[in-house]
Amino acid sequence: MAAGIVRLQDRVAVVTGGVQGIGRAVALRCAAEGAAVVIGDLQDDDSTAKQIVADGGRASHVVMDTRQRGDWKRLLDEAIGEYGRLDMLGNIAGVTNTFGPDTVVDLDDHGWDHVVGTDLRGVWLGMQAAIPRMIDAGGGSIVNIGSMAALKGLENLAAYSAAKGGVVSLTQQAAMEYGPRGVRINCICPGTIDTPILAGITESMRENFVAAHIIPRLGTPEDIAAAAAFLFSDDAAFCTGEILPVDGGWNTKGSAG
Repeated sequence: MAAGIVRLQDRVAVVTGGVQGIGRAVALRCAAEGAAVVIGDLQDDDSTAKQIVADGGRASHVVMDTRQRGDWKRLLDEAIGEYGRLDMLGNIAGVTNTFGPDTVVDLDDHGWDHVVGTDLRGVWLGMQAAIPRMIDAGGGSIVNIGSMAALKGLENLAAYSAAKGGVVSLTQQAAMEYGPRGVRINCICPGTIDTPILAGITESMRENFVAAHIIPRLGTPEDIAAAAAFLFSDDAAFCTGEILPVDGGWNTKGSAG
């Protein structure tokens, strides 16, 4: 984070998927900019919260499943009970289909339900739980994570593309519905980000991913966290319903190579 930028002082953020990857980076960035952070994650791993506290911030960790409405209530009750308010929601948790092919013909029910349940239903449930509380408090800001797979046809990502496309459309619809009541809702569509999801790729695959971007590298979780912090902040006070590619120019370039 650039020295001296503290735009989220005294605000409270809930961030899902905060144990690793983009979620962890968003949680750390929000804390660095002054927010108290409550991390919701399926993993019973409070290392991100401990890091924030060690750095002088305020944070806690709640084990929860974004697919479960009751878990969302428990998460937000924890945030408001501990810190007194809810200002920001980062719907970051997401998965890909690791159970088999992710094509329209070969995809099975388990793969579809796993991906759509987490990546789309989880975002819906998060907004459903958070928006009324934000309205009661006078407003708030939500950042959802889409994907370039929502904007481009990509191989072997049928369920993932469907889910992330749903996130893009749901973001715009909810922004229209609740913007007049003080809740800004935006969506970031990352390019290829160097997270644990890419741990098993070959060097050739990595080179192809890099070649797809105008800026010749993979993105980092911190690149996405910087965009999220902007959208959360008052610097983005006139931004809602926006679909923001943070993709190193991938969308502009149009193809790899």
